[in-house]
Amino acid sequence: MIPETVGRLGVLAHQGGWDEILLVALPMCVLAGLLWMADRRARRLGRSAEHGSGTDQPGSE
Repeated sequence: MIPETVGRLGVLAHQGGWDEILLVALPMCVLAGLLWMADRRARRLGRSAEHGSGTDQPGSE
């Protein structure tokens, strides 16, 4: 790479801390998305068990 370009990339990488914010915010967003999906699935499974679609319900023999 041209030394001039390397210098520009170094300055871009430390402009106001936005890159450090991404290092924290991105994993937090991924974790929040996974928790949201797990919660949605658990609620759906709870609803289906509540309506008697499970096989381990009393009186289903």
